[in-house]
Amino acid sequence: MNKSLIALALTSMISVSAFAGDNYKIDPRHTFPSFEINHLGYSIQRGRFNHTSGNVELDTAAKQGKIDITIDATSISTGLPDLEKHLQGEDFFDTEKYPTITFTSTKLKFDGDKLVGAEGNFTMHGVTKPVSLQIDHFKCAPNPMTKVPTCGANATTTIKRTDFGISKYAPALGDEVKIAIQVEANKT
Repeated sequence: MNKSLIALALTSMISVSAFAGDNYKIDPRHTFPSFEINHLGYSIQRGRFNHTSGNVELDTAAKQGKIDITIDATSISTGLPDLEKHLQGEDFFDTEKYPTITFTSTKLKFDGDKLVGAEGNFTMHGVTKPVSLQIDHFKCAPNPMTKVPTCGANATTTIKRTDFGISKYAPALGDEVKIAIQVEANKT
């Protein structure tokens, strides 16, 4: 009988710790993934996406969690409407077929209580590849204006666009694309 009670107690503790993390919803007003690409060797061109959604589960004590981010590829912003239309077309993002870009973490990396990285799957243009995000800024605290617990981070990675089937003008138009995801999320 004691063995059954011990097993039940251990099972209860495991279940509680598995759900001990906090849930956060991506704040679309403060989350703007951006990119940089070499333009024919002349300059570095930049753009961003204006609509992002997703969720973050975070348990800093257990050093675990999950990140799910969905970027609306049709919300690309470069400051040039003609270029945005071209980038949404078949030569690049082909947003009619592939309207979203996603990142789903498989593992979070911590240094103490500080989140410093995330491994996961990046899906763009219908292709999914593993990527590693480096997080160079991370903060969780009550928002001074709303008083809602908020987490923010800056995550970066570099991908090869040809790995995702976007090869138009490569290699003249850079193959390597630096991605930065400036994110804020509010506790739900």
